[in-house]
Amino acid sequence: MNIQLKTKVDGNYKDIMERFDRNLFEALKPKNAKMEIVEFTGSKKGDKVHLRFLSPIKTDWISEITEDGENEKEAYFIDEGVKLPFPLSYWKHKHVVQKISENSSYIIDDMTFKGINSLFTLCLYPALYIAFYPRKSIYKSYFKAD
Repeated sequence: MNIQLKTKVDGNYKDIMERFDRNLFEALKPKNAKMEIVEFTGSKKGDKVHLRFLSPIKTDWISEITEDGENEKEAYFIDEGVKLPFPLSYWKHKHVVQKISENSSYIIDDMTFKGINSLFTLCLYPALYIAFYPRKSIYKSYFKAD
């Protein structure tokens, strides 16, 4: 199943992508769940992100950056789940920053996921949509032009 969220932000796409760092990741942490960032090595191929959710349930989520790239229209990186919380069985998240103009860009969160079976996959859709939707307002304020 796939969820795609597209958010217009202020800034050049290359500058926006360079700010996909631990500070942004801290800003994107879900408000309703207690979570710690165990490891964040970056957004380039071979880097790793390890999250530990402490409530409502204690579980780890580990993703590896499997690809990154840039051209004259966009920059991107892809994280794929290595260790996922139940009931996720597959996770691939493409983070794209697409050029609109020299001073504005779209951030696209393109997430493909599967649950342990088709029923769980269907149930995960609204939960993941609700969990990731707040990123839109966080991105807008985080990248707001001064």
